[in-house]
Amino acid sequence: MEEVENKKYITAEELKEHNKQGDLWISIQGKVYDVTDWAKVHPGGDIPILNLAGQDVTDAFIAYHPGTAWKYLDKFFTGYHLKGFKVSEVSRDYRKLVSEFSKLGLFEKKEHVTLFTLTSVAVMFGIVLYGVLGCTSVWAHLGSAMLLGLLWMQSTYVGHDSGHYEVMSSRGYNKLAQIICGNCLTGISIAWWKWTHNAHHISCNSLEYDPDLQHIPVFAVSSRFFSSMKSCFYGRQLKFDTLSRLLVSYQHWTFYPVLCVARVNLYLQTLLLLFSRRKVPDRAFNIMGILVFWTWFPLLISCLPNWPERVMFVMASFCVCSIQHLQFCLNHFAADVYMGPPNGNDWFEKQTAGTLDISCSTWMDWFFGGLQFQLEHHLFPRLPRAQLRKISPLVIDLCKKHNLPYRSLSFLEANKWTLRTLRTAALQARDLTNPAQNLLWEAVNTHG
Repeated sequence: MEEVENKKYITAEELKEHNKQGDLWISIQGKVYDVTDWAKVHPGGDIPILNLAGQDVTDAFIAYHPGTAWKYLDKFFTGYHLKGFKVSEVSRDYRKLVSEFSKLGLFEKKEHVTLFTLTSVAVMFGIVLYGVLGCTSVWAHLGSAMLLGLLWMQSTYVGHDSGHYEVMSSRGYNKLAQIICGNCLTGISIAWWKWTHNAHHISCNSLEYDPDLQHIPVFAVSSRFFSSMKSCFYGRQLKFDTLSRLLVSYQHWTFYPVLCVARVNLYLQTLLLLFSRRKVPDRAFNIMGILVFWTWFPLLISCLPNWPERVMFVMASFCVCSIQHLQFCLNHFAADVYMGPPNGNDWFEKQTAGTLDISCSTWMDWFFGGLQFQLEHHLFPRLPRAQLRKISPLVIDLCKKHNLPYRSLSFLEANKWTLRTLRTAALQARDLTNPAQNLLWEAVNTHG
């Protein structure tokens, strides 16, 4: 540490020392802040701060916070500035783009997407109830189950949107929308979603830090998982044992069947979090919402005439909703992965490397919930989904300017890429006697 012209400076190496629980410093625009205590009450949870502490996080801060958040930083200022602070050309252009969007008011232009989606969810729910309670035909029951799966997809999109920005007129109504659309209607806790999703965005496609890639023992997108690495998100070892090797060896065959029952794991993860010792925001409201779901859903199923139809109803609804689970996998499984914590200085580069877009017609935007523009969403998570298609050409131009990948695939092509990634890892899992060859194969092919 040194003092120059009445300014105290700290080096990047000294800043890195403040990256542990109980000692968390970050740099934003070259000014150093102590956010140790703030991490405990941070609305986005402590995971983003823990993952990025000890470095400059300007781009991540800009991506996640509106302009009004800057005024709250002063109370965390340590008095130090980051010595040798520089802004890369990529970051400079990215920040300019965010500024332009702000001036145009794009972050506030949500249009009527939420209203239309919530209306469609309410209508679909009414039709599902009528199909089960008012009809005796097995085909009506099957159609109701499929419609329920679509309802879950659309409700999840509203929950997702409300987790990134306010879709309602106030913060209180926004929280209510989260509980209703997430917990009450889908049975998946918004608290669990925020916990994992914020970590995913910050550490996009880091094998050790991104929970959305950590699916051992069922799936492995990289042979690096074969070394039983430690998950820095879950704080435990992802043990690659005999069972894991067996399942991963055939993952390109089991991929779609597993996705059809993936919701069972999400229900389990929700319960594990809500009844854990971990600090959970609004735990009581989340538990109440989950109780609502586990009241109406079993009751609805019990109204079907026999067990074969009940099983059919559950599986049909799960299978339809699995399209959404598939979409999330397509956006990241075949993209580049990396080891280690996220780096705040290459925000734009990491997001472009770790995401794939799904190309589709405008009339299909409602079906994908805007998340087919995955890169645009990752770069500008506060941007309403109604704006993602509009700003996509600007992102493409910026990627071209800096020679960064912009990959937009058809739905079919994205499936092929994902299956190829899974098959590559599966074949490597069958031949663990030659780990050097496995790593060479991976280095030469898809993952960097």
